[in-house]
Amino acid sequence: MNRLKLKPLEDTDVSLMEIWLNKKHIKEWYDIPGLCTVNDWLNEIKCRNDEFKFITHFMALYGEKPIGFGQYYKCEDVCEDWYGETPLTGTYSIDYLIGEEDYLGKGFGKLIIMLLVEKIFALPDSKRIIVQPDEKNNASCNALLSNGFVLDTSNNVYLK
Repeated sequence: MNRLKLKPLEDTDVSLMEIWLNKKHIKEWYDIPGLCTVNDWLNEIKCRNDEFKFITHFMALYGEKPIGFGQYYKCEDVCEDWYGETPLTGTYSIDYLIGEEDYLGKGFGKLIIMLLVEKIFALPDSKRIIVQPDEKNNASCNALLSNGFVLDTSNNVYLK
């Protein structure tokens, strides 16, 4: 699994992202009525060089095969209300997914998170990472815990 790497998302990756975001195992976590839809995610990806340039998007490659996605952003660049009492300065958040079913349940989500964490903590202003997966998404929650995140039960967020 040491062959996993992140590469910047390119225009040629958008159609694959659309396929992945519409898969049942992803859509259940990324298509949340009244909050965020698959089309919202696609719009962010398509507008990543303009309106959403504050988000850094990656494709996760195993060898040369795209198997997943990851992104990070500074929390102070967005207007989200789930951070609780966490200071925004130096705080980043991440999103990630495994798009190819053959790679589910094999530790690749953990590795994508690890690579995102490494990239964020290499930034000079980074102090912490905060993530709020759906509490029913056991695979995501466990991948965060295995990467050293701690659950803050007062806000139901994971911190590192």
